[in-house]
Amino acid sequence: MWVSLLYILPILGISSAQDSMSLSTLVGTASGTTTGGAAGTPSTLMTFISVDPSSTAMFSILPIYTTTTQTSGGSTRTLTPIATGSAPSVPIYTPPSVASSTSVTTSGSSLSTLTGSATAAASSTIGLSVDDLWDLFVGPVSTAAVNTTVSATPVPTAELIPPPGIYYYSFPTGQQIPAMSTNSSWKFPAGFWWGVASASYQVEGAVKDEGRGPSIWDVLLHRVVGYSVANQTGDIANNQYYLYKQDIARIAALGVKTYSFSISWSRIFPYGSGYVNEQALAHYDDVIDTCIEYGVEPSVTLYHWDLPLWLQNTYGGWLDERIVGDFLRYAQVVFTRYGNKVPRWFTVNEPIVFCNNYPLPDNYFKNTSIPKKQQPYWCGHHVLLAHSQAYRLGKSLGLNGTISFKTNGGYKIPLTNSSADATAVQRAWDFNEGWFANPTFINGDYPTYLKDYVSGFLPDFTQEQKNSINGSSDVYAHDAYTSQFYFAPDSGIDACVQNSSHPLYPVCANTTYTYAASSGGWNIGPAADPLSPWLHKATDWVPAFLHYIQDTWRPVGGIAVTEFGFAEPFEALKTIKADITTDAIRTSYYRDYMQAILMAISEGVNVVGCLAWSIVDNLEWSSGYQARFGIQYVNFTTQERAYKSSFFEYVNAFKLYGTDPVVPHYVTA
Repeated sequence: MWVSLLYILPILGISSAQDSMSLSTLVGTASGTTTGGAAGTPSTLMTFISVDPSSTAMFSILPIYTTTTQTSGGSTRTLTPIATGSAPSVPIYTPPSVASSTSVTTSGSSLSTLTGSATAAASSTIGLSVDDLWDLFVGPVSTAAVNTTVSATPVPTAELIPPPGIYYYSFPTGQQIPAMSTNSSWKFPAGFWWGVASASYQVEGAVKDEGRGPSIWDVLLHRVVGYSVANQTGDIANNQYYLYKQDIARIAALGVKTYSFSISWSRIFPYGSGYVNEQALAHYDDVIDTCIEYGVEPSVTLYHWDLPLWLQNTYGGWLDERIVGDFLRYAQVVFTRYGNKVPRWFTVNEPIVFCNNYPLPDNYFKNTSIPKKQQPYWCGHHVLLAHSQAYRLGKSLGLNGTISFKTNGGYKIPLTNSSADATAVQRAWDFNEGWFANPTFINGDYPTYLKDYVSGFLPDFTQEQKNSINGSSDVYAHDAYTSQFYFAPDSGIDACVQNSSHPLYPVCANTTYTYAASSGGWNIGPAADPLSPWLHKATDWVPAFLHYIQDTWRPVGGIAVTEFGFAEPFEALKTIKADITTDAIRTSYYRDYMQAILMAISEGVNVVGCLAWSIVDNLEWSSGYQARFGIQYVNFTTQERAYKSSFFEYVNAFKLYGTDPVVPHYVTA
C-alpha cells in the first residue's frame, strides 16, 4: 500500500515534512514484506532513496522488494540496485571506502547488478512504470527511422578537403590572397586539450528507448505550447544515441582531440533515483570506448539541464535539498562504472542558466511554496552542495581525471567610467560568475552583493560545508561566448535594491551590446542569429576576460574555455548546402577567438583547454532547431552531416600553433 502513496503524496502537494512522516511510517510497515510477483518468480531486495525523519542523516535508503524477472513490452532489462545502507547524508558527504576499481563499499554493502524488468521495479516502487510516466506527463513522442546502433564508415576523402583560404587546389589556378604570417610568440602548450562539445538531450534523440525516463525538458517542449520557437522537441534530434560511432569517427578524421558529451541522468536512473538502468550504462560504455578507439579523449558531464522529471514532481528538483543525495547516488554509479577511462569530468553545466530556468511554468510540475524570485538561489545553493560532495566522492574513489563544474557568462565591461557603472559591473559579477566561482575558488561562500540578497532567505553554509565547497574544482571551466556592457539602472542602484518590484531586481545592473553614444554607439561586434540575442562576436575582449578570471579566482589548475561558438545569422533559412557550410561570420569568430586565447597564453594566462560548441547543429533548447551553432551541418530529415568552414578554421589553429601534433584517425574500410 505504501508504494501507491509514494506516488500520490507529491501529486497531492503534501509538504516535505508530511512526505517524510508518511513514507517513514509506511516503510515501517512495508519493509520485510515482498511485493507480489508472478507465481514462482524469485524476488530480490532493491532499495529506494527517501527521507526518514527518525534518521540522523537527511537521506536513508529504504529497502523494498521487487521481482527480478518480468517482461515489459517484449523485452527484459537489466537493473542495478543501490546497495542497502545509509545514503550520503546532507550537508556533508563522508566518502565511502573503495573496495575495488568497480565496487564502492557503503555501509557494508557494494553496488551489484541484478536482472529484472524496469516496469516491475517501478511498479513495486511508486505504482507507475516508466511508460506510465511518459503517457501521463509527456504524451506520444516521435521516433527515428534508425533505431539500432550504426557502425562507423570511412569519411569520404572529398569531405576532408579544407575550404579556400586554408587550402587552394591545383586547378583551377589564379586566386590571389595576401600573404599571412604566423606569430612566432604564440603557442598552445604541450598537453593543451581541445575538441568539440554536445549535450545529451540536444543531440541524442531516442527519448523513450532502452528505458530512459522523461526529463523536465520532455515536458517543457511537449506540453508547454510556445515554449519552443516552433514547438520542436528533442524526440529525434540528431539521433546520436544510435549514430554516435559515425559522429565520433567524423571528428577523429579531422584530428580532434576531445569529445565532451553529457550523460542523461534519466537514462541511468529513469526516476532520478531507485533502480539503475543497465542498458543505459552499457550504451555509454560503448560511447566512451568508441572515443578511445578513435584516439579521442572522452570528457563527461554528469548533468546538462535534463533533470529527471520524477524528481521535479516528487519534491521540486533542485529546489529541495533531497536532490543532493539523489545526485550523489547518480555520480557514484557513473564514477564507479567508467572510472579512469575519462580524463575530465564535469559535474554540472552552467548552473547560472538552469537555476535561472526556475520558476518552471505554472501548472505543469509540482507546486512549490518558494517565492519565484528566490527559486534560482535555492537551486544554486543545492547545486553547490551536490557538486562539492560529488567532487569529494570522485576524489575518494581515486579517479585520475580532473573534476570540475562548468560556469558561464561573458566579460562585463562598464559602459562609462562612472562609479555607478563600476558598481553595476561588480554586482553583475557577484550575481553571475561569482555566484558559483567565489564559493568554489575563494572562500566557500557567496560574494558580497549576492550574499546581501540571499541572506534574507537562504541558510548560511556551515563551516564544514564551506570547507567542502572551497577547492572543489580542479580547473576553472567556463563557457565564454561573448562580452557585454553593464551600467546602472536609470533610477539608480540604491533605488533598485530597495524596490523588489524593479524589473532589474535583485541584480540591479542593466546591459547592452552597444558602446556608449560618446564612443559612437557601435555594436560590440556582429550580432548572431536573432534567436540568440544574447550573443555578439566580441572576441577582442577574450584576453581581458581570461586575465580577469585568473586574477580574480586564481584557479590552480588553470582555465578551460569549455564552450564557445556562434549562431550564424539566419542559417536555418538557407536552402543551398554550400551556402550553409560556408559560414563566414562563425569562421571568423573561431579564427579570432583562437588568436585571442593565444594572446592570453603569451601574456601569462594559464589556459589549459577549449571546447567548441557544437559538434553538430542540434536542438538549442527553446530556440528549437532554428538557431544553429554546429560546426557541422545536419539535414534533420536524412541525418546527413557535413563539415562547415568554421570546423576547418578551428582545427587549423592547432595545426599552426599547437605544440602537440594534430593526428587524424580514420575508419578502415
